Amino acid sequence: MNLYGLGPVALPLSADQLGDWNSSSFAAGLAGLGYPGFRQLAGTPAYNPATILLAAITSSSVEVRVLEALPWLAVAYHNLDWEWLIREAKVRDVQNRLGFVVTLARQVAEKRGNGAATGRLHEIEEILDRARLVREDTLCQDSLSDAERRWLRQVRPAEANHWNLLTDLKAQLLPYAAA
Repeated sequence: MNLYGLGPVALPLSADQLGDWNSSSFAAGLAGLGYPGFRQLAGTPAYNPATILLAAITSSSVEVRVLEALPWLAVAYHNLDWEWLIREAKVRDVQNRLGFVVTLARQVAEKRGNGAATGRLHEIEEILDRARLVREDTLCQDSLSDAERRWLRQVRPAEANHWNLLTDLKAQLLPYAAA
């Protein structure tokens, strides 16, 4: 990868051992891809960004600080192998989670004036919207109590409601959204 200057999207894709990831390994993986929120972990080996994104959205429990980084990942690596990622997300019935992350990423890219990322993410968002599931889900927070679920149904943003997710994550509140 380094020899030919290909970048992390050229690294192998792997849907194996998705359950081996935890919030610490997600943070290290994101640091290896240059996420500024985890720069203190720099020097960790890089993974293909599509692999990290798939592992995160399939997880039942991910720390909020990692969830906040996922839209950054989609903007920074908007040229990742979306066909593979969408297929793997659909197989695992997590396309709504991916769709929500892509929606937030598109909003961040628009705010930053990144036309290339905005256009690509909009295309991916439309593909995922056609495969949107009706069932309600969380954004990798399966341990939410019934009270938290009721509260999130009332306060979730329109984007989360569209993707049938219980979360209060908003693009404008992401730490890097204004940059």
